Amino acid sequence: MKTQLLMVSLVYGLFLSSGLAADPVSEAIGKPGRLAADLERDKRSHPEAILPLLQLQPGDRVADIWAGDGYYSELIASIVGQEGEVLLVNNLAYNQFAGKALAERQDGRDMGRVTLHTREAEDLELGENALDAAVIIMSYHDLYHVDEPNGWRPIDADNFLSQVHRALKPGGRFLVVDHYAAAGTGKASAQDLHRIDVAFARKDISAHGFKLVAQSDILRNPDDDYSIMVFDPQVRGKTDRFVLVFEKK
Repeated sequence: MKTQLLMVSLVYGLFLSSGLAADPVSEAIGKPGRLAADLERDKRSHPEAILPLLQLQPGDRVADIWAGDGYYSELIASIVGQEGEVLLVNNLAYNQFAGKALAERQDGRDMGRVTLHTREAEDLELGENALDAAVIIMSYHDLYHVDEPNGWRPIDADNFLSQVHRALKPGGRFLVVDHYAAAGTGKASAQDLHRIDVAFARKDISAHGFKLVAQSDILRNPDDDYSIMVFDPQVRGKTDRFVLVFEKK
């Protein structure tokens, strides 16, 4: 493994010394001024492998749905540039959960062309054929999670996924990353464990006009215990995660 990493570093160094520009994803990850917490998260989120799956281009318009503190929003904004736009979509419950971290991200910093877009699930106001891509990172399971005391009301998942489909342009990509649940459990683990069965996710999303076109094992962790809630210190940040990429038919 160390030899492989050394070879990658040498090749990357030679690439840079040749005078050629790095690819947009590498430039986004290597952009000066990124938050220390983001650099630490890179080690477990592997944006260098996840973001290329979206096939983003400068000028693209992307929705980062239930974006939380905007980690992916900022990276995507660097890729699409000032000609593009990222909608950082949170509902009120997500703003309550991640609002402080998002405010710190914005404080005295340029996130790029990111538009804060606070909307509830029943009407995301994403438009029609208006997006080149959409992402939902470790929050798809929340379509099947209810926590009304903390503002998380029941969501009509059919309506939610139909809105995303309608908003994407034909061929637009939809990236879903989430925590594995035990096989055969469907959506049952979403409530207490914040996990979801990957087979259920594939079937559910495909039923709303999407075609699965890519997936990745980059975030797999065979040591994860699917019986443990994802916020438990034993597994937090180290869960076994699936990566699915769909296209609008």
